[in-house]
Amino acid sequence: MNPNPTYNQPHASFKLEGVFYDTIGLSSLANRFIKEGKDYQVSLGHFIVQWIDLSPEISLQTSGSTGTPKTVLMSKQAMVNSALATGDYFKLKPGDSALSCLPFEYIAAKMMFVRAYVLGLELDCVKPSSNPLEAILRSYDFCAMVPLQLENSLEYLHQITTIIVGGAKLSNGLKIKLKNSSSSIYETFGMTETVSHIAVKNISQPASFFEVLPSVSIGVDERNCLTVNAPHLVSTTIQTNDIVQLRSKTTFEWIGRFDTIINSGGIKIAPEQLEQQLEGFIEERFFITSQKEDSLGEIVVIVIERSKPYETLNFDILEPMKRPKHIYYVDAFKETISGKIKRQETLDLVKPE
Repeated sequence: MNPNPTYNQPHASFKLEGVFYDTIGLSSLANRFIKEGKDYQVSLGHFIVQWIDLSPEISLQTSGSTGTPKTVLMSKQAMVNSALATGDYFKLKPGDSALSCLPFEYIAAKMMFVRAYVLGLELDCVKPSSNPLEAILRSYDFCAMVPLQLENSLEYLHQITTIIVGGAKLSNGLKIKLKNSSSSIYETFGMTETVSHIAVKNISQPASFFEVLPSVSIGVDERNCLTVNAPHLVSTTIQTNDIVQLRSKTTFEWIGRFDTIINSGGIKIAPEQLEQQLEGFIEERFFITSQKEDSLGEIVVIVIERSKPYETLNFDILEPMKRPKHIYYVDAFKETISGKIKRQETLDLVKPE
């Protein structure tokens, strides 16, 4: 590894598609990608141009899954530091192979490039698709995916030693399917503002919790929402709206989002917990949300991705106050590019009863 890794020069072992590039070579490659590359290579080319320019910062686009998409300025050195933390946690070493199969418009794919650049990994890039391993003939040490890709790649996962997955919630059904996988698979927790993930959870272990990466410390505020101190990434404390239960100084259990809590007649209901209870009872994708109601303030409703209504649905496993008062059906959910459901935009598609 470089004595003091920065964004100025790639690691001596860094390779892209089997070829080592210095910054001059990367500049030529980026321009070629932009002019004549495939769609995903064009996006990679634009990122490389930004990465190797003289600016110490780079603009990143948030996903917009919990609010309006926005552009944030991120320190390149913070991205280097994030790559180092990931490398330390997963014991990645120079010469290890990595596969990028995510869109380079977003932080997850950009960080795959940065990790290779900083840690000296040999990175291959393929067109983002719902089944990225289908045509892959070799094995890799490291890869990042979204849940949909993971679900569609079950028969090929033996080709990847370590997989990190994020961007959307993993269903319990998928977690069960992954129990016997020979790969080490980790769910990630993070956001664009924290330069990708700051914590991971080994989903092959049934009772595991999110564990923070090196140099990250955590706490909670008066709402039990997670606070993150990561001085190697950002100088100020990061305040999240994620309700958690701290399990130790370095581990936590994710409960839900504070901004989705439903207050129905004074009872506070976490929709994510209801979704977990109902998983397996409804075949299609669904989510729990709320609507305004005069007497209770808010009531619980459920939105199901299904064109034809169910004749009957039984919610008896839920406490009476937490049972959905209305059922809405939508042909197709609105979602981010990573597969995370845009709840409010999807709810806007339905007509209140």
